[in-house]
Amino acid sequence: MFESAELGHKIDKETWEKEVPGLREALLDAQYNLLQKKHNAVLVLVAGVEGAGKGETVNLLNEWMDPRHIRTQAFGPLTEAEQLQPHMLRFWRALPPKGRIGIFFGSWYTQPIINRTMGEISRAKLDQHIEEIRHFERMLAQEGVLLVKFWFHLSKKAQKKRMTEIEKNPETRWRVTKHDWEFFKLYDKFYKVSDHVLRETSTGEAPWIVVEGVDHRYRGLTVGKLLLAGIRDRITEAPAQKGKKAVAKAVSHAPPLLQPAIDGKNVLASLDYTRAVSKKKYEKDLEKWQRELNLLSRHPKFRERSCVCVFEGQDAAGKGGAIRRITQALDARFYNVIPVAAPTEEERAQPYLWRFWRHLPQPGNFTIFDRSYYGRVLVERVEKFCREEDWLRAYAEINDFEEQLDRSGIILAKYWLAITQEEQLKRFKEREKTGYKRFKITEEDWRNRKQWPEYERAVCDMVDRTSTDIAPWTLVEANDKYHTRLKIIKTLCARMEEKL
Repeated sequence: MFESAELGHKIDKETWEKEVPGLREALLDAQYNLLQKKHNAVLVLVAGVEGAGKGETVNLLNEWMDPRHIRTQAFGPLTEAEQLQPHMLRFWRALPPKGRIGIFFGSWYTQPIINRTMGEISRAKLDQHIEEIRHFERMLAQEGVLLVKFWFHLSKKAQKKRMTEIEKNPETRWRVTKHDWEFFKLYDKFYKVSDHVLRETSTGEAPWIVVEGVDHRYRGLTVGKLLLAGIRDRITEAPAQKGKKAVAKAVSHAPPLLQPAIDGKNVLASLDYTRAVSKKKYEKDLEKWQRELNLLSRHPKFRERSCVCVFEGQDAAGKGGAIRRITQALDARFYNVIPVAAPTEEERAQPYLWRFWRHLPQPGNFTIFDRSYYGRVLVERVEKFCREEDWLRAYAEINDFEEQLDRSGIILAKYWLAITQEEQLKRFKEREKTGYKRFKITEEDWRNRKQWPEYERAVCDMVDRTSTDIAPWTLVEANDKYHTRLKIIKTLCARMEEKL
């Protein structure tokens, strides 16, 4: 990957002064065009060898464009708190919205490369990081993010010369530390590890651009021109169709890719909806299991873990009541209930999973999703709010997301609350008659009821494709609310005991 970056490219001062003004003007025009159209976000990754001009180039881009619409983020070593959370969390939180440019100085590549160079992780662990990165970058590309990855390179000889020059200058001496010289001794291994990572992650949707870092004029013009070309290409692409009607039209012309079972059977039809618990037993057992849940939430090991509960189910299945029985057992300071509705403008400007990443709990805390990221393969699929290819790829993206949560120590519990059509109709009518429950029933609920078969099929596909060993679905027969609440809190306690 690095051979072309060791050829000694240089740009003379006359050429620099001639080309820079036009390039700056063109970059500004492209930036404002991007901001106006808001079709895509641009994310620039800056990585490479120490002393190769990464910081100078980042400063140059902020000087050449309007810095008010650029978010530059530098990522250092993980803090103690970040080490207890998914390592991709801080990158998700810093993603630029559509219309904006983000510059990541350091990225999801930095720590895996350094750790492997220092011998702190195995080659197999590095390859696991590489696979995760490929999935993440593919998702960003499919969500419309233009990912521009620059690797600034210096040969070993050039790096030593550069660091020596910086150290000799009293005004720049602070930039070269003892740690930098210690790491320089590992140059050959760093080179080998970096070459492997770049070759494995330079893909069609997110290729690496290796830039020679010796001459500041050459690297500045090279980065500026390549970034300009990328933004211009993305702006001139036909924007994706917007609006429910446009999306529905696109979906309706595509053949169905998931076929129903030949025998017509499904996981929901196999549930025993007659399961019930007496009120006396319910009250006795609820107190017992709430006490158990409270003790587990205060377990010493839970201080370094956290818990995410996902609640999905048919309308009027009792999600709210079940969630309240869980929160009654917890300290209000350590849980957060997230009711998920249609995305806001801010959320639509980001990749789909962004709004769920931002709500992940701190160590020792719970996040409870009242409806969740599964909306993409449920309501958005059935109502045709997104394209077929979007909800089809969501299964893999959700599985990747949940695998990252599990690897970071987050305890994940997922519940589907299932009721019969007859029980749902009964509850709808009760809500209409009861004054303090009328807010729970809307015209949309009645309309969704007419699409019962479509939702049922979507649920079966969801369970089949996302119930994994690390994140299994718990299907709850919810015709009887007492049985529903006890089963949920008992299985949550069992899940936490298993993990703790």
